[in-house]
Amino acid sequence: MSTLQASDSFRTLPASSWPTLARILRRTGAGGGGLLLPALLLVVWQVAVERHWVSAQILPPPSRVLETFGELWASGDLWFQLSISLQRVLVGSAIGAALGLSLGLAMGLSRRVEAYLLPLFQAISQVPVLGWIPLLMMLVGIDETLKYLVIAKAVLVPLTVNTFSGIRNIPPSYLEVARVYRFGLLLRLRRVILPAALPSIFTGVRFALTKGWIALVTVELLASSEGIGYLIIDGRQMFQLDLVIVAMLVIGLVGLLLDQGLALIETRLQRWQHQAF
Repeated sequence: MSTLQASDSFRTLPASSWPTLARILRRTGAGGGGLLLPALLLVVWQVAVERHWVSAQILPPPSRVLETFGELWASGDLWFQLSISLQRVLVGSAIGAALGLSLGLAMGLSRRVEAYLLPLFQAISQVPVLGWIPLLMMLVGIDETLKYLVIAKAVLVPLTVNTFSGIRNIPPSYLEVARVYRFGLLLRLRRVILPAALPSIFTGVRFALTKGWIALVTVELLASSEGIGYLIIDGRQMFQLDLVIVAMLVIGLVGLLLDQGLALIETRLQRWQHQAF
């Protein structure tokens, strides 16, 4: 479909109807939360292309972006690429989370372990994920192992920091009660340490998953022939900017859904925390 045809198809809502649409959104409450501003931005975007303030080849209109999204969804290509990215972030995050929780717990529970490991950890954490990619490429190549390691490193740092901080900020009175009741290490972890440190740990989980998702997209942009990040590179090389925008929107939407899902889990875990105490 040509740009002109795509633009015409979008005109099923004439320009004069946009104020009415805005009033409907406002009255129903949809625009009051967070939909009104994006809707207005879409209107400005569409009008800018229709009136040739910006070339459609440089910035495809929303109608064309929506059409491309529909084509990718109908063909299954969008879900195929997204499923690859989600599998990568799941495996990499699991590795990073296991290491981060273990390291944070070890340093939080033992001053000796902290003395040995904290300086090295702080030095490693100062190097951004992007800085590790060339070295890891030379060591493990550009296959799936590279993606897992990059994501794991991105997840490791915030989760370690928040776990360590959460344990060290436990009120001394809680630990004193555990000593009075002669709790063993496992019982102290289950009944005192983990419930008390849970808010900080879960903040680290949410932040770590966000970092892991960003790291995944970064590594897919640099060294991948599949995945949602690769769609951006493919669209740029083919000068299909509508494909680039679709991939960007999907990346943002998936990141938002992951964060909101973790927020829901956090609410459930906080109930468990109160019950544990």
